[in-house]
Amino acid sequence: MWLLLLAYLGGVLTIVSPCILPVLPFVFARTGQPFLRSGLPLLLGMALTFAVVASLAAVGGAWVVQANQYGRWLALLCVALFGLTLLLPRLAERLTRPLVAVGGRLSEAAGHDPRPRPGASLLIGVATGLLWAPCAGPILGLLLTGAALQGANLATSLLLLAYAGGAATSLAVALLLGGKVFAAMKRSLGAGEWLRKGLGAAMLAGVAAIAMGWDTGILARLSTASTAGLEQALVGRLAGGAAAPEGAMQAQDHLGGAMMAAAGAMSAPALPVQGQLPPLSGAVQWLNSPPLNAEALKGKVVLVDFWTYSCINCLRSLPYVKAWAEKYRDQGLVVIGVHAPEFAFERDVGNVTKAVKDLGIDYPVAIDNDYRIWRAFDNQYWPAHYFADAQGRIRYQHFGEGEYAESERVIQQLLREAGNAQVTGGLIQAEAKGVQQAADMNEVRSPETYVGYQRSENFVPQASLAPDTVAAYEVPAQLALNDWGLRGQWKVGAESARSTAPGGALVYRFHARDLHLVLGPGVDGKPVRFKVLIDGQAPGADHGVDVAPDGSGQVTEQRLYQLVRQAGDVAEHTFSIEFLEPGVQAYAFTFG
Repeated sequence: MWLLLLAYLGGVLTIVSPCILPVLPFVFARTGQPFLRSGLPLLLGMALTFAVVASLAAVGGAWVVQANQYGRWLALLCVALFGLTLLLPRLAERLTRPLVAVGGRLSEAAGHDPRPRPGASLLIGVATGLLWAPCAGPILGLLLTGAALQGANLATSLLLLAYAGGAATSLAVALLLGGKVFAAMKRSLGAGEWLRKGLGAAMLAGVAAIAMGWDTGILARLSTASTAGLEQALVGRLAGGAAAPEGAMQAQDHLGGAMMAAAGAMSAPALPVQGQLPPLSGAVQWLNSPPLNAEALKGKVVLVDFWTYSCINCLRSLPYVKAWAEKYRDQGLVVIGVHAPEFAFERDVGNVTKAVKDLGIDYPVAIDNDYRIWRAFDNQYWPAHYFADAQGRIRYQHFGEGEYAESERVIQQLLREAGNAQVTGGLIQAEAKGVQQAADMNEVRSPETYVGYQRSENFVPQASLAPDTVAAYEVPAQLALNDWGLRGQWKVGAESARSTAPGGALVYRFHARDLHLVLGPGVDGKPVRFKVLIDGQAPGADHGVDVAPDGSGQVTEQRLYQLVRQAGDVAEHTFSIEFLEPGVQAYAFTFG
């Protein structure tokens, strides 16, 4: 229930967001008309269309997004004609003469008919819904990618409809108030015709803004800056204790897992039954093993590890999972890694296969590209460990890094319950080096930061980000802690940014022992050389495992790269990485 309320309140907040500006003229054009026959149908059409399109886009794949682009252009044409009927009625009549029926409906929608038909307003509402690109703040991001994880179902559509309903509510209030102002001005000034023309001009300006991408570019960035804090406060207040455990990547934070509830690790000595182990039949492919089912796992203690190969938290817990698999394999333990991707390149089975080999993983790995296993477990974290007994019942779960000793004691207890009287005692001492070495959390003051515009935060200067467009960027001379920026020619996409010319750079002001960056070479796969600087100097002893002391290195594959590991006292620094060739893709910063 709190998620529906959160979605609704997030929608209400869009009225104060600059990115809603291009849509407002379409709504205010209904002022002076009966609300039930004119304004309400428009808002209903707008909300329903947005909810349907957003649901399909979240779960339907790229073809839905491409199809919607054609719908947007048709909607722009429809709304532009509507604006012309307000601004220049005679010209609109001539333009629409070959389409008398359409012209008549537009005329009615524009308010020339004293008894406007609801169908005309609904038509304009549908067009507006196709154009409406709400601000990608924390709440909408949580809903959209949560829908992608949970799949197509009634709950995801209801959440998106609640968001759209919240926006429609605030717009309805503005419309009702605007109607009163409009009526008062008509009585006192006789300015009805001028107001109509002004609204027509504003609508055409809105069409131009949307056609040029300003609604998802400059205005969207301004909007996130003005409402993200309030939205995040709502998330924190309504979600209550549903915070991610330390050392865990939470779907709410990283893939917008909107419909997942946090569950703390159970530590009761009795290890109560928490449910039956869900089936693993949703995997698209298996590595190191044929497909495993309940029959194959009968009588075995099972550890299911949800991970993804560019997740720093997963990499740091991996040495322990590997060591448990090796130590207890002959005593009845089966470890299954469920690889649930975060980034698009992690869906490539070839990439996962190489990562599994490079990381030395020899236990079964299920490729969960469709998140079917993820949803079956109602999971929400990377890494997430589920421990099942020999009867196929989940008895313990742990999310995030740490508490390895407790997890290993659970394995030993479940093996003894299964009838193994010769369970090896003691606890493993995992060798964790390089990227896999445990983080110094006492010194981590920088959060995971995404480079793609869909989830980016703290980008400066915020108003300069141009989504899906090649643009030139400059980094401000002074950066506050956790501010970051781009320099040179970049094309920023929803998930990553791609350099389009030599010399492209990223700069980040950070405080942590380790700095990592998820990177990939260009589409041709050719290595991209880079140069790392810390406070303008070569890193020297503070270089990461993927960087030489002089700061040089190469992006050779799509993965996480460790670029900084401070050898001495941890302090705040300005990090920069310059790419000597174009084409590199940058996804996310992580710290440790």
